[in-house]
Amino acid sequence: MNPVELSEQEQIRRQSLAELRRLGIDPYPAARFEVTATAGRIAADYDPEKGNFQEVTLAGRMMSRRIMGSASFFELQDHTGRIQVYVKRDELCPGEDTTFYNTVFKKLLDIGDFVGIKGFAFITQMGELSVHCRELTLLSKSLRPLPIVKEKDGQVFDAFVDPEQRYRMRYVDLVVNPQVRDTFVKRSKIVATMRDFFNSKGYLEVETPILQPIPGGAAARPFITHHNALDMPLYLRIANELYLKKLIVGGFDGVYEFAKDFRNEGMDRTHNPEFTVMEIYIAYKDYFWMMDFTEEMLEHVALALHGTTEVTMGERRIDFKRPFRRLTMTDAIREKTGFDITGKNEEELAAACKRLNVEIDPTMGTGKLIDAIFGQYCENELVQPTFIIDYPIEMSPLCKRHRTNPDLTERFELFVNGKELCNAYSELNDPIDQLDRFQEQLRLSEKGDDEAMFIDMDFVRALEYGMPTCSGMGMGIDRLTMFMTNQSSIQDVLFFPQMRPEKKAAKDPIEAYVALGIPAEWAEVLQKMGYVTLESLTKLASGKLFNDLCGFNKKNKLGLTPPRPEDVKQWTGNE
Repeated sequence: MNPVELSEQEQIRRQSLAELRRLGIDPYPAARFEVTATAGRIAADYDPEKGNFQEVTLAGRMMSRRIMGSASFFELQDHTGRIQVYVKRDELCPGEDTTFYNTVFKKLLDIGDFVGIKGFAFITQMGELSVHCRELTLLSKSLRPLPIVKEKDGQVFDAFVDPEQRYRMRYVDLVVNPQVRDTFVKRSKIVATMRDFFNSKGYLEVETPILQPIPGGAAARPFITHHNALDMPLYLRIANELYLKKLIVGGFDGVYEFAKDFRNEGMDRTHNPEFTVMEIYIAYKDYFWMMDFTEEMLEHVALALHGTTEVTMGERRIDFKRPFRRLTMTDAIREKTGFDITGKNEEELAAACKRLNVEIDPTMGTGKLIDAIFGQYCENELVQPTFIIDYPIEMSPLCKRHRTNPDLTERFELFVNGKELCNAYSELNDPIDQLDRFQEQLRLSEKGDDEAMFIDMDFVRALEYGMPTCSGMGMGIDRLTMFMTNQSSIQDVLFFPQMRPEKKAAKDPIEAYVALGIPAEWAEVLQKMGYVTLESLTKLASGKLFNDLCGFNKKNKLGLTPPRPEDVKQWTGNE
């Protein structure tokens, strides 16, 4: 970074960095620092009567500080929370030289610096649990100031809440917003609970390719890349279904995978182009069994996470207690629109969409037309967990035909709070039927549907070797985490959601400042202080800006003639 772009705080911190090195203190030491306790553990287990935690070593960020005379306090934050630390000059500097306390601790350390401390736990006269610091070690110097989040009487001020900044700088978000860390801890627990549940049933966790020659297993637009050595196109997987079913062909009775999938589609509050999905396939089962299994798993996850099956989602209470409601897609559409989709062809469905004011386009086949009606009239009404079952065959090219109605398939989707949570089938294992379905998808592709499935002849060949009766289910982990942690946006459950390229802040030329009557040398100072546009000056109180300019001039020994208060008023437009 060009020094001219540094804020005043950033420049001061770099000066502190140089001074620390001049004093022989390495601001980024390589040696390990052995931690023996955490803020959370001390808070939970300290007992003054037992006199425990009398020799502890902690490490974390310095998050606040109260500098006094020969004694001071600061807050140390580690991954478990915060704890107050008491620092006494005569203990940090037992000899004549008090530089470490008076200069290093009081002047050269900053909020956000990583430090390690050795000491003992005690209760202050004010009744606050603290650690009395006997030794302090700088572990990492922070060169950028953290957002200052203040709290008083239960109210939070200057919180770091701008979503654009939070998602781009998740590393800062996690430091200053402890509730964000809690969401991701819960996400990890959700995955661990599901994994333990599957393993307890004897199912095998596997890995399948991310780079695929044919993107199969879902109707979605893929990302495409090129393999130079093989001189061939490859796709980032849109699903892992076909590979997992090949493993069922190979003789595994139950396989599952937590996978990163990629779909080259739009982004909104519930969709990210890179997402996590869990898919599981169990031999000798059908979709009725899978519904029971899904209910059991979700009830188990809710209990593990919250101790109850009831979960808060916005203003709603969602209950994951078994059993869930089951409703056919035909009945769901008839219930909300009065229209019966049974036996209707493409033209009849398109005409119905027009009557129902459902937006469609000429590329949409029978399956997408039905899905459009369902999406507009039914999805948002499905608040409590509901299985929508028995989809029309045109909507499910990988699904087994219904055992009593060949126009339908043995498929279900689980809807919660108006959103799809999982998708499952009695898996199609008839290779001839599967090839016919793939060819129908090819017809849709030729019609202009860029989300239609590719024909995967290797998968057809695998089925020709024989796949047993099988049921499979896929569930979005990001969406499940949203539901289980009461988050309304997928960006809040992804550490690093996809973002548009960051726009660099516009910077007005020095000449524009001069035209406003600001001397060129002071225009440069203003930009160094972070006021890179004339508009940013109009948002400032002229009195405070005047004091800041004089302070900057003095601290940096610029030797400039100070402006007059009335000049600064003119610069800010606050005359």
